Amino acid sequence: MRMIHKVLIVVGTTILIVSLNIWLANIMKTGEITAIKSQLEWLERNIRLAKIRAKNLKKLEADLAKFQGDLRAAIKLLPTTSEIPSLLKNITKLGNNSNLEFLLFSPEKQVSKESYVEIPINIEVLGSYYNVAMFFDKIGKLDRIVNVVNINMIPIKELSTTLKTSCKATTYMFKEGKKAESVQKNKK
Repeated sequence: MRMIHKVLIVVGTTILIVSLNIWLANIMKTGEITAIKSQLEWLERNIRLAKIRAKNLKKLEADLAKFQGDLRAAIKLLPTTSEIPSLLKNITKLGNNSNLEFLLFSPEKQVSKESYVEIPINIEVLGSYYNVAMFFDKIGKLDRIVNVVNINMIPIKELSTTLKTSCKATTYMFKEGKKAESVQKNKK
């Protein structure tokens, strides 16, 4: 055989071996590249979601701070257990200062709700319409929440300006356990 044939066979075999190695390496690398691309897409998707959540997080934190402020303000409006007697005395004092005569001032059984307790009070007073209105106005200006409902006014006798007024005043109190849980959560 001629030398040129031998050289061509050696060069051809070398090219074939090198090409086969490159082709096999590419197949292996293509699998790795596909896996890495898939992982990259997953990471980019997670980054986009994290950015969206981060934008919402600031809004949610602002909302949480607002709601916590609202809760603290609401707690200030609701008396604690130790404040109930003084609140009841204060309501009586407001009635006396409005020139009303108390016929009945009877706290009823407390009504327990999920996170607060209702404290209803039956009230009956004698006085003029103006004095009763002043009394209700003063109750409305208290620092604590007191709702007055079921108001019934009747004159004590025909053509009298003195009215016998009955109503139910209800104040509210946070349950101590709920208040403590709320305060502990706010500290965290």
